[in-house]
Amino acid sequence: MTALPPTARPVAVSCGEPAGIGPEIAAKASERLGARLPFFVIGAPDHFTGNGRRVVEIGAPAEAARVAGEALPVLPLDIPGPAVPGEPDPAQAHGVIEAISRGAAMAMRGDAAALCTLPIHKRALIEGAGFAYPGHTEFLQHLGGVDRVVMMLACDRLRVVPATIHIPLAEVPGALTRPLLMDTIRITAAGLERDFGIQNPRIRVAGLNPHAGEGGVIGREEIDLIGPVVEALRAEGLAVDGPASADTMFHDAARAGYDVAIAMYHDQALIPIKTLDFAGGVNVTLGLPFIRTSPDHGTGFDIAGQGRADPASFIAALEMAARMARARSRVAA
Repeated sequence: MTALPPTARPVAVSCGEPAGIGPEIAAKASERLGARLPFFVIGAPDHFTGNGRRVVEIGAPAEAARVAGEALPVLPLDIPGPAVPGEPDPAQAHGVIEAISRGAAMAMRGDAAALCTLPIHKRALIEGAGFAYPGHTEFLQHLGGVDRVVMMLACDRLRVVPATIHIPLAEVPGALTRPLLMDTIRITAAGLERDFGIQNPRIRVAGLNPHAGEGGVIGREEIDLIGPVVEALRAEGLAVDGPASADTMFHDAARAGYDVAIAMYHDQALIPIKTLDFAGGVNVTLGLPFIRTSPDHGTGFDIAGQGRADPASFIAALEMAARMARARSRVAA
């Protein structure tokens, strides 16, 4: 079979938690996008029926474009049992994990333009398969064979990267180290150039403490750690500045001055983007050998099976994955 050019390849979608809102938003996205942005789901076909969109099984990623205009293409994967809304089944854990693995492999081989992951339920994966990773990002890092990746949240109005993610706030100061910050900022800069086509991206780094420490009066992390990292990276040629007071970084005028913000901890990053665009935020993993995006929400067990799930973030994730694939292909050309 002749390989499709990068811009013509469909986006692979891993099925995520069958009992969540994944099947519903996949069907709604397929109906809205049609042939404009072909994607296919890796999972059990029967988990996706009954959501208002015809399901068609495909035998290879290249078949997705033919099907996408009229139905949801599904690359079959044997996952036992039905998808019962709101009731995760640990017996399905191995299949959910396998869908992620296959999607990553297809994206790395070039069979798919990118991987977009539907939300998983970590407890079910742990109980059913002994899943040893804190989440999608760490598992994909393992699959990609890289030492470190960066989580970026993005929408049309803001891109932001948390240097630390799912740890208690009390542990953040100790977790912030010079190597962590240096790697986070370097990976972010490289990712914006390769996957977003932004040459020499402007990077603004937040302080940890209120008012960025106010000259050491409210903490010294800005003086002892963050400031020196910024200076070192600026000496390498990166367009980086800070540390800036986080409370003045995210209004309209401030955002016009940078391409991405580096935050020190989870909520410092996620509160502004979820305030600006709660439904349209996208989770992007930078630093992988393939493109990965995800909707910025969870499994939605409380509304699963009710027809109420909003596909906006998933559609935004698919569209961003396609744009990133085009940008990466231009860089590689």
